[in-house]
Amino acid sequence: MIKGIIFDMDGRMFDTEKLLVKFWCQAANEHGFDMKQEHVLGIRSLSRKYAIPHLKSIFGDNFDFESIRARRISLMNDYIDKNGFEIKKGLFKLLDYLKEHNYKIAVATATDLERATIYLKKAKVFDYFDEIICGDMIKNGKPDPDIYIKAVEKLNLTADECLALEDSPNGIKSAYNAGCKIIMVPDLSPADETVNKMVLCDAESLDKVINVLEEQNGNKCI
Repeated sequence: MIKGIIFDMDGRMFDTEKLLVKFWCQAANEHGFDMKQEHVLGIRSLSRKYAIPHLKSIFGDNFDFESIRARRISLMNDYIDKNGFEIKKGLFKLLDYLKEHNYKIAVATATDLERATIYLKKAKVFDYFDEIICGDMIKNGKPDPDIYIKAVEKLNLTADECLALEDSPNGIKSAYNAGCKIIMVPDLSPADETVNKMVLCDAESLDKVINVLEEQNGNKCI
């Protein structure tokens, strides 16, 4: 039985992936690199140790990852501080359902704890979560399994009792390698053949996850 739900944050609870694309591209363009959406999608939820060589393989050794990333963060933070962000369809319906049915709930996000806390409070969902595990709290980020292993431990459950909600291949690989069940709720790109082998199913929006949970063992989508 599924007893715990672990949420990715960017692109899964909040419609922030499109902002990541916009501001990664802007920051890279300012530094003279022709970054496009497909390049940003390739590093979604990807930890620094993997993202740096990946981007250098595309743009060359002169790609100044740290400076460009710092600029991207500054641009995105300024935008969100002024304009906020959209909440993904079905988030509150799902969270209310989980609380009513006594599921344990965690966040597992590559975003640092300080910023994740700001986002969660701005969206008025912070108090729903039993645990918040962030990229700066673990040694190895996604797609390594560390963040999901830690989330499972914090919830005091086993991996097969936990359902991960993810939108990116790197996040799905992380949850899969930790032994969690997974539903993909697509954001900027659909599941591919590799991802499809790792997930129970995909759901068009977060409220549709309730259908899975209402199945005895969460093993099919309606």
